[in-house]
Amino acid sequence: MPQKKRVFITGSGRRLGRQLAYAFAESGYDLILHAHDSVDGLREADAGVRERGADVFSVTGDLRRGEHIRHIADEIAARVDRLDVLVNNAGVFPTAAFDEVSEQIWDDTIAVNTKAPFFLTQALAPLLRAAGGCVVNLASAGGFEPWMKHIPYNVSKAGIIMLTRAMAKALAPDIRVNAVAPGVIIVPGEESIDHIPATRFPMQRYGTPDDLAAAVLFLAEGTSYITGHVLPVTGGAAAV
Repeated sequence: MPQKKRVFITGSGRRLGRQLAYAFAESGYDLILHAHDSVDGLREADAGVRERGADVFSVTGDLRRGEHIRHIADEIAARVDRLDVLVNNAGVFPTAAFDEVSEQIWDDTIAVNTKAPFFLTQALAPLLRAAGGCVVNLASAGGFEPWMKHIPYNVSKAGIIMLTRAMAKALAPDIRVNAVAPGVIIVPGEESIDHIPATRFPMQRYGTPDDLAAAVLFLAEGTSYITGHVLPVTGGAAAV
């Protein structure tokens, strides 16, 4: 029987990471899940993945810290000999006016959203090469346009866009590296949160986790000749 593909999704204990885990499980992948603070959510995600028939194990760690990243990579390498997909999903989204941005907010945002995807990909590159695998980074529409009270986030996601292109060049032809740049994606339980009116989008609605998952899965397995690409998932909203 052919070996099932395996995906590692960071930040998979909550929100989009958990929804992506379910989508990969439903697509026949085995999974490696990760969380830092969302340990209870990680257990729920683990159970949900198993209900969908996938094999799964979990790792924990603070992606702001290099030693935690190395430990995560070592733990994965001790259990599997190949990795088909790495989804760098974990992220933080601090809200602070210009005068309220502290050095701690700035450093934490860059560390999780931009630095960690680089060093985690670097650490897992041997397993990705063994599988002829790929990386899908979670960028954001906020990497293309500035948002009020989110300067560190905007900078971090602009960085992940360039990092995607740079890593694609550095790791080709062995490992493909792409990104998705979602706009407003509504996950279950967040329907009441205020957003800009959906009528401002050409598609006249907000995005769903299924919309995002379809884009991530396409970049993961629907093509073998795309690398260095950033795919907006914004309902047609202008990305630039």
